[in-house]
Amino acid sequence: MKTVTRTGLLLATMVAGGVLLSACADEKQLTLDRHDSDFGRAVREDLAAQIADPDAAYKGPPPPSSGARAALAQTRYQADKVTPPVSTSTGIALGGGGGGGSSGP
Repeated sequence: MKTVTRTGLLLATMVAGGVLLSACADEKQLTLDRHDSDFGRAVREDLAAQIADPDAAYKGPPPPSSGARAALAQTRYQADKVTPPVSTSTGIALGGGGGGGSSGP
C-alpha cells in the first residue's frame, strides 16, 4: 500500500511541477524575441571585442621605444635580478556604525 501511495504522490508532484513550469514559458514572446534585431547583440559585441584585427591601422606614429632599455631589462630578467615594482598597499577601512533606537515622546 505504501508503494502505491508513494508512486501516486510522486506522479502528482511531477504533474503539478510540469503545470507550474509551463506557465513560465510564453512561446509567443520567446519567438518574438528571437526575431528581434537586438537578440544576441551583447554576445556578438563581446565576441567582436575578443577578436584581434589582423589589419589594424593606428593613427599617428608608433609610441617611442628604446632597444637599449629593452635589452637591459632582458639581461636583468635572465640574471634573475629584476627590479621589483614599487609596493602598493590597499587600504581596508573597517568600521561599524550602530544606530541606536530612540524612544519616542
